[in-house]
Amino acid sequence: MAEITSLRDAVAQLVHDGDTVALEGFTHLIPHAAGQEIIRQRRRDLTLVRMTPDIVYDQLIGAGCAKKLIFSWGGNPGVGSLHRFRDAVQNSWPVPLEIEEHSHAGMANRYVAGASGLPFAVLRGYRGTDLPKHTDTIKTITCPFTGEELAAVPAINPDVSIIHAQRADRAGNVQMWGLVGVQKEAVLAAKRSLVTVEEIVDELTPVPGQVILPTWAVTAVAEVPNGAHPSYAAGFSERDNEYYAYWDSIGRERDSFQRWLDEKVFGTEAATSDHGEAPLVDADRVRVSRKTQEVAQ
Repeated sequence: MAEITSLRDAVAQLVHDGDTVALEGFTHLIPHAAGQEIIRQRRRDLTLVRMTPDIVYDQLIGAGCAKKLIFSWGGNPGVGSLHRFRDAVQNSWPVPLEIEEHSHAGMANRYVAGASGLPFAVLRGYRGTDLPKHTDTIKTITCPFTGEELAAVPAINPDVSIIHAQRADRAGNVQMWGLVGVQKEAVLAAKRSLVTVEEIVDELTPVPGQVILPTWAVTAVAEVPNGAHPSYAAGFSERDNEYYAYWDSIGRERDSFQRWLDEKVFGTEAATSDHGEAPLVDADRVRVSRKTQEVAQ
């Protein structure tokens, strides 16, 4: 049964130094507040897993939380590079970062294998790429029935998976909808899981296309309104495109990034907040999508 708790307490209980941690969310419902709470609690030597590491992982890497990144594609979507990620790989700042790169299909299949209790996944993938030359967790196997050569990749079973969703009820059942990605599989594959949500309600109202994670599949739920910002939560907020452009200037240089950490993550206002980063912009920058909110209701 999921425990309803605060974000601060959930991270303290579930995320440990040296853990393998997956923060999933594909463009939508990215758990930024949880990522910043991990930074605030100064976790170290993490193996970070994510299909599309964007600015939340740039922040974690720049803060020195990660020793390894398992991923497929990395960048600031629509803007450019992740400068803290690049600095760690090229210059070992603030600490060296080992990378293990896969395709999107490979990562998705690895999560499915982990969620299914299987040791590895098989797919027709990686053909025509040089990833198998550089990633030792990509192997070639021969189908015992057809003789076809296929790619095999090991299951992903994080120590803890963290996602953001729209709602949970007071029993800890989680409801999400919209662009879902591999959040469900990441939770089911993990030893422990934390779900931050926009709101906790007495009863979950059905929504077309919803995904329900039952309370027995979730370790902890924390109510964190706007916990996905600057990404979005369908029915609650829109993507803050200006923030992604803003992040490029913050993450580009070590000094500006360190100032951001000191002021917005470790600063007094942020440290006493249970909702992650202190506001960088006016509250009206987080725009409510009334149309999708009406659909959700």
